[in-house]
Amino acid sequence: MRMRLAIWLVVIAVLLPTGAAAAGFGSKGGPEPANIDQITDLLREDPYDLELLISFGTSKGGSAGHLALAIRDEVPGDDLVYSANFYADRARKHESGFYTSDLMVGIPKKEYLFKTVSSIAETASFGLDFGEIYKRSVIGVRVHGVPASDKEALVAYFRRINDDYHRQARNTEYHSGEVKYDYLRLNCAKTIGSAFKFGAGYKDLEVTSARLLSGRRVVAAATANIPTEMAMKLIREWGMRGYGMDVVLYKKYGGSTYVDPNEEEKVAFKDLPNRFPSVLSRDFRREEGAYKDVDNLFAMYLLYNLGKYSVRVNEQTMLLEIEKDKRPMPYAEAAELAARSAKSDSERFRRRILFRPSGTRIGETPDNTHRYNFNDDGAGQASP
Repeated sequence: MRMRLAIWLVVIAVLLPTGAAAAGFGSKGGPEPANIDQITDLLREDPYDLELLISFGTSKGGSAGHLALAIRDEVPGDDLVYSANFYADRARKHESGFYTSDLMVGIPKKEYLFKTVSSIAETASFGLDFGEIYKRSVIGVRVHGVPASDKEALVAYFRRINDDYHRQARNTEYHSGEVKYDYLRLNCAKTIGSAFKFGAGYKDLEVTSARLLSGRRVVAAATANIPTEMAMKLIREWGMRGYGMDVVLYKKYGGSTYVDPNEEEKVAFKDLPNRFPSVLSRDFRREEGAYKDVDNLFAMYLLYNLGKYSVRVNEQTMLLEIEKDKRPMPYAEAAELAARSAKSDSERFRRRILFRPSGTRIGETPDNTHRYNFNDDGAGQASP
């Protein structure tokens, strides 16, 4: 009798749809930190206007990450994140089962970072459109002193991009060809950059356009917009305008067993790489923690120097907490120090000598006591 009951339980478990089983913490539809509102309210005590959200990469090679922009008070008690929709590419395989209603999706920031259920649609992508920290770390560059007119212009331009997408517009001032998502030609970095350039009037902001070659799906990747590179351009623009900046690191929760059913390679979120998003460089081929390119080092050092808070999920209490806090440097000082340290450290990496790095990479311990040596392929490895 017991054996028969056990067999029936196994059969029922197999026949039940995937969603019928209780989702674990940090999985789509599962439990989430109970104090999201409290931590968010604490962070909102600082008077920022915008927050540029730079998501880490999750692939072993070519991890460019993702770029989105949060605008304060666009929804009651929260910011609204504008994020380019990876699936709004009009590909046949994305016509059903994927959210494709908008190219620029507007998502409450609490949801974008911390929640496990989407208010946008059931087909929204977990770990991309919502619940980012269960898949990867996110760096938030908070900016204050931005004129209200600029914020209004940015929102209007995102709406304009959506209008263009809905009517299948072609050959606009920000894009050549049909307005739809394209990983290299109209991606997250280009949409955010275009809103600042053409909407908010950042006329000197460089927003490049990757070109199709001979009408084929061959793209000059060297001219594509890359999230970290666009972030550095925008930070430089804000520095020239005299806006205040600080950085919040939202750290990846390392225990999510969720596997995205839409990915070909079935890997749990906890096992995905969590890489600082690389600029276009040789670092694209290196593993996380082994970056040596001067531009990557500059970006990591600058963001650390501007850092104010590190937020994480406490894996014992399953609550959000401010893990660390420090005083951010003023932008000019932070950039000067980062540039000097990146140049020095990159040169010493090339010389393949034992050294203690001058700069601290965002997400690493601030005491900077590690030295570096090298294995046969020249990738940096930390030594105690």
